[in-house]
Amino acid sequence: MRFPRLLQCIAGIAAFVSCGATTSETASQLDYVEYVNPMVGTMSTYNLSTGNTYPAIAIPWGMNFWTPQTGKDGDGWTYRYDATHIRGLKQTHQPSPWINDYGSFSIMPVTTGKVWDEDERASWFSHKAEVAKPYYYSVYMADHDVTAELTPTSRAARFRLTYPEMEMSYLVVDAFPGESWIKVSGNKIVGYNTHNHGGVSKNFKNWFVIVSDTPFETAEVIKNGKLQKGETEVSSKHTMAIVGFPTKRGQQVNLRVASSFISLEQAELNLQELPPTFDETKNLNKGYWNQILGRIEIEDDDIDNLRTFYSCLYRALLFPRDLSEIDEGGERVHYSPHNGKVEKGYFFTDTGVWDTFRSLFPLMNLIYPETSAKVQEGFVNDYLESGFLPEWASPGHRGCMVGNNSASVVADAAILGMDGYDKEKLWEALVHDAHNVHPSVSSSGRLGHEYYDKIGYVPCNVGINENAARTLEYAYDDWCIWQFGKATGKSEEELAPYRKAAQNYRNLYDAEVGLMNGRQKDGDFRRPFSPLKWGGDFTEGNSLHYTWSVFHDVQGLIDLMGGNEQFNSRLDTVFIMPPKYDDSYYGFPIHEIVEMTVMGMGNYAHGNQPIQHMLYLYDWSAQPWKAQARIREVMKKFYTPWADGYCGDEDNGQTSAWYVFSALGFYPVCPASGEYALGSPLFKKATVHLKDGDLVINAPENDGCNIYVQDLKLDGKEWTRNYLRYDDIKDGATLDFTMGDTPETTRGTAKEDAPYSMSNEK
Repeated sequence: MRFPRLLQCIAGIAAFVSCGATTSETASQLDYVEYVNPMVGTMSTYNLSTGNTYPAIAIPWGMNFWTPQTGKDGDGWTYRYDATHIRGLKQTHQPSPWINDYGSFSIMPVTTGKVWDEDERASWFSHKAEVAKPYYYSVYMADHDVTAELTPTSRAARFRLTYPEMEMSYLVVDAFPGESWIKVSGNKIVGYNTHNHGGVSKNFKNWFVIVSDTPFETAEVIKNGKLQKGETEVSSKHTMAIVGFPTKRGQQVNLRVASSFISLEQAELNLQELPPTFDETKNLNKGYWNQILGRIEIEDDDIDNLRTFYSCLYRALLFPRDLSEIDEGGERVHYSPHNGKVEKGYFFTDTGVWDTFRSLFPLMNLIYPETSAKVQEGFVNDYLESGFLPEWASPGHRGCMVGNNSASVVADAAILGMDGYDKEKLWEALVHDAHNVHPSVSSSGRLGHEYYDKIGYVPCNVGINENAARTLEYAYDDWCIWQFGKATGKSEEELAPYRKAAQNYRNLYDAEVGLMNGRQKDGDFRRPFSPLKWGGDFTEGNSLHYTWSVFHDVQGLIDLMGGNEQFNSRLDTVFIMPPKYDDSYYGFPIHEIVEMTVMGMGNYAHGNQPIQHMLYLYDWSAQPWKAQARIREVMKKFYTPWADGYCGDEDNGQTSAWYVFSALGFYPVCPASGEYALGSPLFKKATVHLKDGDLVINAPENDGCNIYVQDLKLDGKEWTRNYLRYDDIKDGATLDFTMGDTPETTRGTAKEDAPYSMSNEK
């Protein structure tokens, strides 16, 4: 039976600011999912990102997403809010326009004749006749007088297409550029595509099946743009099918669609995920979203705050995607993009760990631990099948960004008690990746590890770009390996090298300029030095952004700078200086630079990830009220629930997870420390349903003016610390914030009020 199989699949996944407020709303009074706007971030271009997202119609962590397609086949900007035409409804696995898509195909209803070219079949549409929900999408295609609806499960979807009266209406299936095959038989269309942009093995295919409840009277296939009359099966570099059938006005054509990376037979099996009707599928999907979003219940006076919060939480629940499938025997299996084989167990992908280690994975570990444990099992499988842990995965290893930050993801999960997977194999993987680099994808493992292991940093004059960024992240990653090793009972002999290497960040501190700097192999720092130079020694940022990437030892960085006063002065400078920059490394202002300049916050570049934790560092330097003010400023100015709702690339849930944490009032500055730095809660009340109890966050005086913490009680006891420990909240706790409109400059200023730093360990 189909419906019980869907339940089995779902069970496998679940387990400085202006004052004033608008109409009062309590999230618990309405469906959480109805606050979500999937269009947030879609008003983006190559030159200026307000998210670089598309409306993902999906279930949390689902294998397939669906989206309306406004861009041409293969265009990374698959949907733009300012577009006027839709070319099809596309199955997508795209994590980012820069990484692009794989395994995509589209479905398009047509009534203007037997047309299949993506420009000719495209239809005018209006947002006024478009409905986008996480669980459902509908659009009126004006040129064809067709209303198209879809609602998905993880590996399948239902379509409902309402046609006008036509002697012959059509349906176009586009398998996208790349080797592909399509066959039409009866009322069924099957095929595969190989469309991808890397990260796949040679035998990669995405198999699909489309079953219509309306018989096809005509059926033809298109080979490389040319109609193959009389043929119903073809393979080519770009294959399409066009089927025809007469329709009466208002006639609904229902499609069942599924795909598989394993086989056509598995795609047919995945059809069984679908409940019997469109509305049952839609309602089940909606209920699942409410269940997952409902892990956090918000009460607030500002409905736009609720819209922004739940839209961000929705984005944080999309990636990494679960690429595993359930075979005929009910076993969890996956196609491995690493070795091209069908392997057992979970496999998660489509995430850039350079982005998401910072808060997306810590959010999953805290609030969705049952999914996090499966992700860790997937990491084990990555290592077993490829020899490396993923750093940028889509679906296999991709050459993008720097660092070895899978160590952070693995360590944070272990510190927070994830279990049920092979930690010994992950220890082996961490040690291996720390001293090796992938033979063909240099972003996996550690590029420059030979230099780093020998002299304690990656030099700036040995042909390795972004060397300072690598060094800073490798040092934190070594600390994570040390933490993971301690948590899994490794010997002091095994741990000692990583404990020592965690201090390698010190090798890049240039005392003459008071910032991190590239360093030559002979020990000399780069001269001339410009704190405004983007790229070169740093990754998509400059020294003003990357100097703070000492997540595990902020006190050590404070000491290097000469104490709290100097540290705070340098933090302040980033915000008060004009948004000047040096783009000589790139030759033009990349979009991340532009996004910094237009936001009116000096050289603070929240639109990119390296600096997003920086606002919280005042918690270490006895000025937590500055953190509170800046955090609220960013939440108010940089995030909205509308199409231009982000201040840069959203990046697989990371920028959204920053908001989710910050709106709750705390943030994982140092994943794997078991601590969260405190900020300024946004809501009057939030209830977080943790695995073993509820975390209740009360701030009844909260509004747009009362942004400063005056007092905090943890379970009724005075709490002056600028952090929470996971152990303090994991079984449930109550935080009572007293908020006010002026800074409280005596609270949280003692040395013992600062969060964790490695330098403070005895």
